[in-house]
Amino acid sequence: SLNASIVHPREVFAEVIKNKAASVILAHNHPSGDPEPSEDDLEVTKRLVEAGKILGIEVIDHIIVAKDKFFSFKEKKLL
Repeated sequence: SLNASIVHPREVFAEVIKNKAASVILAHNHPSGDPEPSEDDLEVTKRLVEAGKILGIEVIDHIIVAKDKFFSFKEKKLL
């Protein structure tokens, strides 16, 4: 939707599985210009990391891009 994102692991990992990837880097944007993760971002990332573990696919990082800044979950040790 306009101000929220509905993310489901099956949709995120569909192409990853199709391409037989062993790992993935997730990324999305924050048009607001603030790259800090929301509570939803934190929860979705946690769910995707757990889904990746079940599938045997490592989530290397989740990056939020906003104008001239970014936020890396790996860099902030949130993975």
